[in-house]
Amino acid sequence: MNGPRRAAVLGSPIAHSLSPVLHRAAYAELGLDDWSYDRFEVDEAALPDFVGGLDLSWAGLSLTMPLKRAIIPLLDEISPTAASVEAVNTVVLTEDGRRVGDNTDIPGMIAALRERGVEKVESAAVLGAGATASSALAALAVICAGPVTAYVRSRERGDEMRGWGQRLGVDVRIADWAEGARALEAPLVIATTPAGTTDSVAADVPQHPGILFDVLYEPWPTPLASAWSARSGTVVGGLDLLVHQALLQVEQMTGRSPAPLAAMRQAGEAAIAAR
Repeated sequence: MNGPRRAAVLGSPIAHSLSPVLHRAAYAELGLDDWSYDRFEVDEAALPDFVGGLDLSWAGLSLTMPLKRAIIPLLDEISPTAASVEAVNTVVLTEDGRRVGDNTDIPGMIAALRERGVEKVESAAVLGAGATASSALAALAVICAGPVTAYVRSRERGDEMRGWGQRLGVDVRIADWAEGARALEAPLVIATTPAGTTDSVAADVPQHPGILFDVLYEPWPTPLASAWSARSGTVVGGLDLLVHQALLQVEQMTGRSPAPLAAMRQAGEAAIAAR
């Protein structure tokens, strides 16, 4: 389609989203001067009207909480990746008006790990059991050859994680959150919890740690990531995930590949440093 194109990130709250910084950096590097990318405060109740009001100038949407599942009934199609975790973070609006949903969080996790040389692990641990944890399990279905131990706070959360494991083909074993320090012995640890939650286990990082994937990007580094780095362990951070999932969104929405990873990361780092 000729003429200006639009894209945006939707969610609530949305004010601190880095997505506009990353996507705009990509557009500038790709020479897409007539593309714009904005953010809109949209909750579940307002989502149908917002999506219904989009015209053909729109190329795509990024979705954050609480919209990743609420968007699904409004779409014409979703990818197998999105269906596997019942979560859509990317909508591509085709020239014929169709709305196609995907999940770039999962391949974004895999790409962020691969960038640090992590292709396969024999086992892993996941701290937490929320929406990001289910995406982590989907990524581990690809890269983890053995069991995944999920450290959770309740039986209900444990049941949810075990259910996701069965659905995704991952051997999930459940452990109590109180035993979280044991998770740090795993070859790969994925921390999916809110800021401050893992601070209590930072002092328990082993002498020779494996790989830590901490999905937080602000504040950064977390105490756990700092302790991990101090013992020369490999750390993958939330900005790595954010950049890689946004890169895939840019490629899908613009049809241009490869998207400029370095420029997007640099823009994200600068935006975080300026806060």
